[in-house]
Amino acid sequence: MFPLPLTSHIESSFHTKIESVQTVAGGDIHRAARLDAADGRQFFLKYNTVAQAAEMFHTEALGLALLGASRIIAVPKIYGHGVIGEWSFLLLEYIRPGHRNRVFWEDFGTSLATLHGTSSAQFGFAHDNFIGSLPQSNKRRDTWQSFYSEERLLPQMRLARTQNRLNAADEQNLEKLCFKLSSICPDEPPSLTHGDLWSGNFLCNSDSKPVLIDPAASFAHREMDLAMSRLFGGFDPHFYQSYESARPLAPGFEERLEVYQLYYLLVHVNLFGGGYVDSVRRILKRH
Repeated sequence: MFPLPLTSHIESSFHTKIESVQTVAGGDIHRAARLDAADGRQFFLKYNTVAQAAEMFHTEALGLALLGASRIIAVPKIYGHGVIGEWSFLLLEYIRPGHRNRVFWEDFGTSLATLHGTSSAQFGFAHDNFIGSLPQSNKRRDTWQSFYSEERLLPQMRLARTQNRLNAADEQNLEKLCFKLSSICPDEPPSLTHGDLWSGNFLCNSDSKPVLIDPAASFAHREMDLAMSRLFGGFDPHFYQSYESARPLAPGFEERLEVYQLYYLLVHVNLFGGGYVDSVRRILKRH
């Protein structure tokens, strides 16, 4: 049953009456619902009772605000977040769905390339956030090798070791890879990235324009977003063609693709285990 304290809070805050609540499926971590108000407004509400939910929603809002401030790719309007009783929540604009046609994919690819042109003096971010339900450190670093090693790959490996999902040999292989990162990844300035760009983390609105959701934002190597988009599929070829036309990749991306995907696979090892362990080991053996 939908928590009534959240309904009451929204009604009093926005001086309206919630006429209907429709559960929205698809999230692995939080519950979600579409709320239809008497004044015609529609809200999208994420809510949870777990201890870290309030911080997760807070950092998600910060990430959305950062991406939205670029005015390059749309994000949902943020109405608020907080804690009501046992419930933490994030209240957003509801995005009416549209059609993902060729123009949508071309616009999305070009816009992502433009977003990646937003840079910073260092890799990292002003605050830590989350990748899925796992903490993600964004301590600022001067080089991609240092950032990717110390703030991404090695923390996930240490977590996997404590859960006995990976072993000492795996850790040693990862450390060897980390030493070689500067020769594998092209030297590029930090780019503003979504950070978790799989097919479930963007929408197509009623104007057939892309909308980014659920970011794990940071200033990172731009190829991280492209690598994540390739990990599970769901992106049209026109997306990649438009991106490449707007901001060409350095030669050899296909060969280093899995090095970027390694981080997301380590995250999945820690969240789900299973076959992701073998995927991680295959990449480590190849590098």
